[in-house]
Amino acid sequence: MKQKLSRKALLAKRKRDLAYALTPRRRRMKAENQRKRRAYIKKHGKNSLKGKDYDHNCKCFTTVKKNRSKTKTTNNTK
Repeated sequence: MKQKLSRKALLAKRKRDLAYALTPRRRRMKAENQRKRRAYIKKHGKNSLKGKDYDHNCKCFTTVKKNRSKTKTTNNTK
């Protein structure tokens, strides 16, 4: 759901989000995601990944809903 922000707040949020996305940790995680997705698609086909994300905690592909849940920081998402 889109946030209702003023123009000033929206621009500030974009700047913060971009700065966070470009940190070394986030860039490593993004690169890892891309490598894993490409390998998984090559082995299992594109349809097998529909609705799934790579979870860095359990080191596997999980549903988007489960990967975005509050359990992601406790390393018990299996």
